[in-house]
Amino acid sequence: MEQALLERVKHTRIFLRKELLATIFEEFDVQRMGLDEEQRLEKYRTMLESPFRFFRGSAYLFYFDITKVPSIFHTADSRPTWIQGDMHMDNFGAFQNETGAIVFDVNDFDEGYVGSYLYDVIRMSVSISLYLEEQGLHIAAQKMAMHHFLQGYLDQLKRFQRKQDDPLTLTFTKDNTKGPIKKVLKKLENRQRSHFLQDITHINDNGQRVFLWNEEVQPVSEDEYAAISNVLAKYMIKDIAVKHGSGTASIGLKRYYILVDGETDALGVEDLVLEMKEVRTAIPAYFLPYNEAFWASYAHQGARVVGTQRAMHHLEDPHLAYVTMDGQEYYIRERSPYKKKIKPKNYKDLEDYFVTTSTMGRIAAKIHARADIDYSNVFTYHSEDEILKAIGKERNVFIESTILQAMHYKEIVYADYELFNNWVAEKFKHLATVSE
Repeated sequence: MEQALLERVKHTRIFLRKELLATIFEEFDVQRMGLDEEQRLEKYRTMLESPFRFFRGSAYLFYFDITKVPSIFHTADSRPTWIQGDMHMDNFGAFQNETGAIVFDVNDFDEGYVGSYLYDVIRMSVSISLYLEEQGLHIAAQKMAMHHFLQGYLDQLKRFQRKQDDPLTLTFTKDNTKGPIKKVLKKLENRQRSHFLQDITHINDNGQRVFLWNEEVQPVSEDEYAAISNVLAKYMIKDIAVKHGSGTASIGLKRYYILVDGETDALGVEDLVLEMKEVRTAIPAYFLPYNEAFWASYAHQGARVVGTQRAMHHLEDPHLAYVTMDGQEYYIRERSPYKKKIKPKNYKDLEDYFVTTSTMGRIAAKIHARADIDYSNVFTYHSEDEILKAIGKERNVFIESTILQAMHYKEIVYADYELFNNWVAEKFKHLATVSE
């Protein structure tokens, strides 16, 4: 009897955490996202690929946990930063801006909201640790990569505060980057504008360019075609497709590719692909303080995503827009033919990781500093001033405490990943084997 009680004590914490995970996944994926069982299983299989993929697909769990942890380095609730909301290694990438330059920046804005800058910083730090561990790198390398990210972030904020750089004009190109980022940007310069179109479209028997069907790009229904044509009436549409294979957190959200004729990009090339993606309330909004001024300007979720991208990018996509279709809210942007992220194979040594995370830190500082009074009437102050004031003279303490917190949360992610694996196997055993 005593042994049974001891076992119960031993496993109570695990039991409670597993019940918490089940409750959170049910609430967000079913009640908030409206995913059916097949969609959930698709998402969860993707999340089970690795702890990093699990982390990417469970932002609501991260915010549930991390918003309960106080810190002396938070900015005041009355002085929030416009945060990216889902900052991790795979949400940075290359693309072409409005002037035709190939730049490196954040490339996902679906979770944009207002709150303490620290949530972006911690989430990114955790992702660095998970990403590097997945590549087999030791803890010392993980900590050093986070250190470079945080140093880059603080150094760049200081440069903005001293007016040495302007967040409204600073961009990251092959001329001011190093390592894998510089190599990817240089390689993309040689890519033809038509490269992406050649991959996903072809000329049919009638001499018209249309989408090339595959597992990820599929035909839409007649009703969908008519509805999309109606909300995008200003464009001359050549073809429309459903895009599958979205990011981990986007599974279950409708996403379309629209082939447009007669519109030109920054370099004057005709035929481009617009992406139209369904969007829901930002995950951080469920956990961070409600901001009346922000929601007054961005009540439409598409407007919020578009507003976030415009606030954080120096030059905006001229096709950015938002629409409502069949009661669902969407945003629209060009699907850049130069879109590319840094992949594990691009890192050749530790220094490559360090210079890359340092640049990502500078970019994080840029988007935080740009998306304030410089851009929006929601803010009456400069975010770089508020962030640096919160950190004060404790720069080293800030860096070390953030690394400590990130390393601790990485271990929570690994433990949750195992619990999640078991939960999915039990929950969906009537549908299919999760390892299929």
